[in-house]
Amino acid sequence: MWNSERLKLIIPSMKFLKYTLFITLLVVLVSSITGYVLYGGGEKYPDISTDPIYGPDQLEEVFASPWPLGNVAVSKDSASRAFFTVHPESRPDTFKLMEITDGEARPYPSADAQKKLLTPLGIFTDHFDRLWIIDHGNHGFAGARLLAIDLLTNRYVLDYTFPDTVGKKLSFFNDLSVSPDGKYVAVANLSFFGKKPSLVIYKTESGESKNLLEGHASMQHEGYVPVTPIKKMSFFGGLADLLTGIDGIDFSRDEKYIYWAPMSSSGLYRIPTEMAVDFSKSEKELEAAIERIAHKPLSDGIRTDDKGNIYITDVEHQGVYVLTPSGEGETLIKDDRVQWADGLSLGGDGYFYLIDSEIPNQMMQSQEHIRASAPYHLFRFKPL
Repeated sequence: MWNSERLKLIIPSMKFLKYTLFITLLVVLVSSITGYVLYGGGEKYPDISTDPIYGPDQLEEVFASPWPLGNVAVSKDSASRAFFTVHPESRPDTFKLMEITDGEARPYPSADAQKKLLTPLGIFTDHFDRLWIIDHGNHGFAGARLLAIDLLTNRYVLDYTFPDTVGKKLSFFNDLSVSPDGKYVAVANLSFFGKKPSLVIYKTESGESKNLLEGHASMQHEGYVPVTPIKKMSFFGGLADLLTGIDGIDFSRDEKYIYWAPMSSSGLYRIPTEMAVDFSKSEKELEAAIERIAHKPLSDGIRTDDKGNIYITDVEHQGVYVLTPSGEGETLIKDDRVQWADGLSLGGDGYFYLIDSEIPNQMMQSQEHIRASAPYHLFRFKPL
């Protein structure tokens, strides 16, 4: 009698266990398929790099950091003060914005001021002694923000939170550029998880902002996954690839154009600045004004110079690619010391500063791995 009663209890439990296991496996299968459809399936990109113009001695190491690097900004004055963010992918819990002084990195503008920042990444110095910072606010869930610090007083002069219609949930405000006249800020909204990459414009005089060209083909990836000497940028057994849209962004030095480059794309694009900053223009008018101007490598940061050259970091081939005003492109730098050529900044000393964020050693890695991969490096080189 006891065994019979016990069996009556055990059999339903086994059925429930089988049912739960089946549902769990079904959920895992559906989630895997959905994840692969949304984030996987990346292809290798053809190698368009050339023999480099510069030799190894023309790329100088400036700083070796114990912290994983995010982006770099060097002031436009002769002092060429250098700043960098600690990459939010490394999940820093102390310092997030640093200045290099006398060969050492110190929290900027102070250790206490770090509390003001959540997930800062892109930084940029303008011609008016201001350091601009884009903080994606945990992918928009805590509010994407644009901040500025006066480099003469080392005090914040702007802390702007983008409205929900601009800094949306699942956005990723990654990089930025300020027009030479200081009137406009262009922000690259990578939106990896939200799948709605866009160009964001902020007007410094009126304090207005707008989300433009959301999801347009020029903002999107083309299905190419970066493959570096360290690793192919795939995760979870190949279910997810680093397929990234608009990333690098910059104004031309004559202020006529805004240039942008999706990372996992073959194209470099531009739009007339006067069109992008005119908020009365329709999306159709903006789309008609976009030009695809060149073929490029899989890239991260881009920067222009005064001669009309466009410098594009090549994340797969450890260096920098350059496009001349004639539209011809070739590899400027290829160096084994560089693991992930990330951001660029043109300083007042006439040097381009190149930050090596070593993304493969940060993204989805343990703190132990991140620390073991240090130091992370900042380099510099002369423009063409």
